[in-house]
Amino acid sequence: MTDLTTSYLGLQLKNPLVASASPLSESLDNYRRLEDAGVAAVVNYSLFEEEITHESYELHHHLTQGTESYAESLSYFPEPEYFKLGPEEYCKHIQHAVEAVDIPVIGSLNGHSLGGWTKYAQLIEEAGAAALELNLYYLPTDPEVSGQEIERRYLEVIRQVRSSVSIPLAVKLSPFFSAMAHLARSIDLAGADGLVLFNRFYQPDIDLEELEVVPNVLLSNSQSLRLPLRWIAILFGHLQCSLAGTGGVHTAQDALKMVMAGADVAMLCSALLRNGIDHVREVLSELVEWMQEREYDSVRQMRGSLSQRSCPDPAAFERANYMRALRTYRVN
Repeated sequence: MTDLTTSYLGLQLKNPLVASASPLSESLDNYRRLEDAGVAAVVNYSLFEEEITHESYELHHHLTQGTESYAESLSYFPEPEYFKLGPEEYCKHIQHAVEAVDIPVIGSLNGHSLGGWTKYAQLIEEAGAAALELNLYYLPTDPEVSGQEIERRYLEVIRQVRSSVSIPLAVKLSPFFSAMAHLARSIDLAGADGLVLFNRFYQPDIDLEELEVVPNVLLSNSQSLRLPLRWIAILFGHLQCSLAGTGGVHTAQDALKMVMAGADVAMLCSALLRNGIDHVREVLSELVEWMQEREYDSVRQMRGSLSQRSCPDPAAFERANYMRALRTYRVN
């Protein structure tokens, strides 16, 4: 019998397929459907610190509006259902999800201030999350801020959060760093239990009719797999922490590539949004079929077998293969 089990962040999972943070996790019914379809864990949608800060300011405004006018101003106090505090609702949802399914529920936190990261990380842990994913989604636009300073801030956040919670901690990064391998090792040494590669910055578009900048969310495809695949293959064997591949995992072949490059788990998002939750069944079935045809007994046996460390041509993951790739391309 094919053994699909894997270990991620110290969590024992029944297979390497994990549902990454997406709107699907806003529904408890979807949590149950994801579990039934076969995913091994779910990363809950992200709690954004900006949203919490905005709601806190809004609540303060409604609580204090008109209080210096006259006694009747007390009637300005909003009804309880008028507002909801972001972290409270998020943590309730985590708690209910944990109660609804038997697979691990992983919280996701997207913050910007050091105090915010640690405070909300503790709340998510108290809600019962099996682990926490730090979604480091910061786009530096100040030309006075160096890359070294950005990395220093990231590591400070990771160390502070690591010291404030006891549950496993994953760090989700963007690919835009000049020395990715060095930063990955620094994050590992800072106490992270896993790296999730990579976060996607959603690029805005320009509406030429309305003459305004508009958000533009484009779902990934299997071609998006190349970037995380390359870096997971390079980092495998050099870090103590787990590795997760996200972005471009749509098929069983995509998941297999991630595992063989060195990932503990392959995360699905766009594939589920585009094809539906039951798509997981097809991916799992084809994954098992492929392994059996090639006589792989387990996921552990495959993991890292085509990483840079194990690849017969390790230069394929580096610049040395760049010229060869260009010269072998032929125009039809």
